[in-house]
This record gives sequence, structure tokens and C-alpha cells, in this order.
Amino acid sequence: MRFNEVLASALYTSAALLGSVRAADDIDDGAEASSTSLSESSTSVPVEKPTFTPSNIKAPFFEQFTDDWDSRWQPSHAKKQDSKADEDWAYVGTWAVEEPHVLKAIHGDKGLVVKNPAAHHAISAKFDKKVDNKGKTLVVQYEVKLQNGLECGGAYMKLLRDNKELHADEFSNASPYVIMFGPDKCGATNKVHFIFQHKNPKTGEYEEKHLKSPPMAHIVKTTSLYTLIVKPDQTYEIRIDGEKMKDGSLLEDFTPSVNPEKEVDDPNDKKPEDWVDEARIPDPDATKPEDWNEDAPYEIVDEEATKPDDWLEDEPSMIPDPEAEKPEDWDDEEDGDWIAPSVPNPKCEEASGCGKWEPPMKKNPEYKGKWSTPYIDNPAYKGVWKPKKIANPDYFEEKTPANFEPMGAIGFEIWTMQSDILFDNIYIGHSLEDAEKLKTETYDVKHPIETAEDEATRPKPSDEDMAKSPMDLNFMDDPVLFVREKVQLFLEIAKKDPVEAIRFVPEVAGGIGVLAVTLLAVILGGVLGGSKASPDVKKATDKVKKAAAEAKDQAMDAKNQAVDAAASGADKVQAEVNKRTTRSSGPAE
Repeated sequence: MRFNEVLASALYTSAALLGSVRAADDIDDGAEASSTSLSESSTSVPVEKPTFTPSNIKAPFFEQFTDDWDSRWQPSHAKKQDSKADEDWAYVGTWAVEEPHVLKAIHGDKGLVVKNPAAHHAISAKFDKKVDNKGKTLVVQYEVKLQNGLECGGAYMKLLRDNKELHADEFSNASPYVIMFGPDKCGATNKVHFIFQHKNPKTGEYEEKHLKSPPMAHIVKTTSLYTLIVKPDQTYEIRIDGEKMKDGSLLEDFTPSVNPEKEVDDPNDKKPEDWVDEARIPDPDATKPEDWNEDAPYEIVDEEATKPDDWLEDEPSMIPDPEAEKPEDWDDEEDGDWIAPSVPNPKCEEASGCGKWEPPMKKNPEYKGKWSTPYIDNPAYKGVWKPKKIANPDYFEEKTPANFEPMGAIGFEIWTMQSDILFDNIYIGHSLEDAEKLKTETYDVKHPIETAEDEATRPKPSDEDMAKSPMDLNFMDDPVLFVREKVQLFLEIAKKDPVEAIRFVPEVAGGIGVLAVTLLAVILGGVLGGSKASPDVKKATDKVKKAAAEAKDQAMDAKNQAVDAAASGADKVQAEVNKRTTRSSGPAE
């Protein structure tokens, strides 16, 4: 097949597949609405549920989101700073304090809820007094309820550094924090962050210390309880739902390490010119044997083979498909003479073979290949050269990294594809006993009720119900489904944040580029080819033009939506912010 025929066929397939992605959206929306209706109709089970009663636990910071919550929490209207992007993104995601709408366990029990999918959210609350854990145990505990699951996004908190620049209204990803803790998931990434910022005593600069091999987050719609314990002996412990998942030392389990190496390589040390670091060398005394035949072939004809008795030498291996029929729209003048496609000859399946018989090949016992000089140990080898070590001029020894800098506020600064993430029962203090008591009063009460209701109302899984998240699909399992779901996810994210779309679904961004290059190659081929196309090529080209036009319209659609959402300027951003409502600011006028 000629080059432009192959190119045309590939482009037509790509354009048609992209079109099927957009065409299937309406069907998916209808199916999802039907599924939701069915689920809601089967969630009524008689479960005795208690009524919320505020706890009397005292702590430096304790939050159950009672009616006066908006006197403490302030949504941020700052812009998210991203050094890798050309522009900043405003925190336009809204917050609300409300009861859960999924697996509600306690009447009147409210939590802080992320309300918008595919949006940047930020909110913070100042402490009445700074939290200083020097010489004390630090306990951080809070509940997370993923009411719509979590395919791509974070649900972690930040404890912010207490300083003069700490203003809740300016809280953003650039605000200095002391500890970042909580779940984060996107595709294959699934972990519970524990990051702390440590101040270098020599330079005064802060550096993030990330926990090695963090535990996996629980991605469930029931309430999950995350607990971080840091003790004065420089040890830590992470619990999920009260169960210890990870523990260790601040001095050993984080990267980069808290303390730098005592010795480093001497930057001025150079390898000597006569240093020999080749462990093996070609044998200088070796010669090719006289009987070594480099020209002997790898395989030769098996002269001892004989044709099988049932070999059908007069039968072709492929025959025209007897069941094939010429399409009704086939035009002999435009499409050429119709020829039925070939299929394997069924007579050959019952015999050893068909067609002209030729003796098979076998491995040549005389084959040795190209001769090469064998290697021997190098007598002059001195080993792998390494520069000498010198004292590290930047070395310091930090013995108490658990003495974190004072913390003056708590903040949630996240981006997520799923809405309705609920946070509740936040405890920040120094008493593990009080944290355990809070767990008993809240989590231990609601979790069994949620679990029982979840199991009672969960439909029996079927093959159709076992749909995977777009981030977990495998191309080889179902290529069409893989491409359709990936493109749909890309377009959904791009409407709100094109940069995040490219970051989280890079294969679609790359595919769009390949499609553009392919289309350009087809155009150039038609302009520069200079030869008259055959009827088959002409027909394929017409199909390509039609499919490409449809794909172009769809691409422009997506582009316009992304531009409208992301590049409307400061006026539109401010207007959008003014429309947002939270219980702290009241409805927008």
C-alpha cells in the first residue's frame, strides 16, 4: 500500500475515534443519571442513628464545625502561584458546612465540604494561640469522608508557620507551612503525605522533608480517620482508622535527610591520567582459529526432510471468501473492480499444508558466527576511581527536628476532580489520650453505622458495574474505552484548568499533537506528491477530509471552552469570585 494510503487510513481511524468519544458522552450521561436514580431508590434502610452532641474536649485547636464555624474559617481569594505555568489560578472553589449526603450516620453532624470538582480550593483558620510543641508530643487528627470517591485530588491539611505575614485572606500554596499531612491520590499515586519543613541552621533556608514509603490512603465513601503523632524522642507514628500504618524516626525516614553527610567528595580531586579503570581487556595473544568459518549460514536446508503424504500441493493456502458480497454502494467506475477478500483455505486445516512444498530449514551445525577477540582480566586494573572525601563545609547536626517551629493556623489548599470531600473533627494538640477519646465519641460511633448502611445498600456487582477509573484503565484491555475515557477526562479538566489537564492526562495532549502532525503530513503529501491518486486513495481521502473536519470542530469546541474558563482575565475571575457563596461570607449580591 502506498504511503499516503496508510497515512489516510490512520488519520481516518484517529478522527473517527475522537468523534466517537464526544458522541458517547450523551449516552454516558443518561446511563449515569439512571444509575444514580436506581442507587438512590435503594438506600433506605432502618438504622438507628444518634444525634450530634458537641464534645467537651479542650485543645489548642479543636473543630467540629458547629454553627459559629464561620467566625474562625476564612476562604481564600488569593491566586495560586505556579512557577511552571504562564499564569496563576484563582481559588474559586466554594466551601460549605453541611451534613453528609452519602452514608449519613449522626443527625446534625456537619463538616467542612469541598463543593466544586476540577477547581482550586483554599480555606484557613487561625489559632487563638500559637501551637509550640517543643518538648511535647504533637497530635494531629481529622476525619475525611470521600462522598464521591477520589480519582484525582488531595484531601490533606497544612499547619501554617506562625509569623507576621500570616493572614488568612492571603492563604495560598505559597504560604509557609510547618507540616503537611493527609491523603492524596491521582492515578497510580496513592499516599498519605507527611512532609515537614526544616530550617537549615547555617543558611536559614527552609527545606521540605518527605516521608519515604508513605502508607496508602483509604479511598472509600465511609469516614476515614487520619492521625499523626510526633514525639519528643524524634519518632513519629501514622494511624488510619486507629490502626498503626507507619512509624519510625524523623532522623532516618525522610528525604532529603535532616542532617547532611559529614564528608563529601573533594570537588578539586581529579582522576590521575594513568589511572586504569578497565577491569577486562581483549586478549592480546588470542588469534582466530584456522577452521573458523565466518561465512557459514545460521540455517541450512534440511536435506533429510520429506514431503508429508497428505500435503495438498494443488490447493492454494488462501481462497476468495465464498460468503463475501459486493457492497451495495460499490461503484466499479470510482472504486475499481470489486474483489472478494481472501480467507484461509479450509481444506488446508485438515492437511499438513497446501501449495508448493519446500523442505524446511534447520540450524547449521557448522555455524559459528563472526569471530571476536575473547576478554581477559586486566593486569593493570586499579579499580573504580573515586574522589577522596573531605569534611562537609555545610555539615550540621540537628538532634531535635521534632521541635517544629510554632504553628499559627490550619489550612486546606487542594485541587481535586471530585467534589463533596468532607472534613470533620479536627484535633491539633498534645494529648494522645484526648485524641483517642475524640475517636471514641465520633469515629467509633459513625463508622459502624456507615459500614452497615453501605453493605446493606450496595448493589451486587456485575461485569457492567466493574467500571474502572479513567486513571486506572489499561490500553490493552479495551483500546476504544481507554481512548474515549482519557479524552473525556482531559476535556473535563481542561475546561477548568488546561495546565492541570496536560499534567494529569499527558497521553491525550501528546495524541492531539500527533494528530496535528499527521494531518499536516497528509496535506503536504497531497500538495507535493504530484501524481494522480487512484480511486481507492481518492475515496479514503474524502473520508479523511470529512472526519478531519469533524475532529477540527470538536477540537475548536474544547479549545473555546478551555479558553473561556481559563483565560478570561482578571475581570471575569473577580466576577466569578463574587458569585461564589460560603456560609462565612453569605450569598453574593
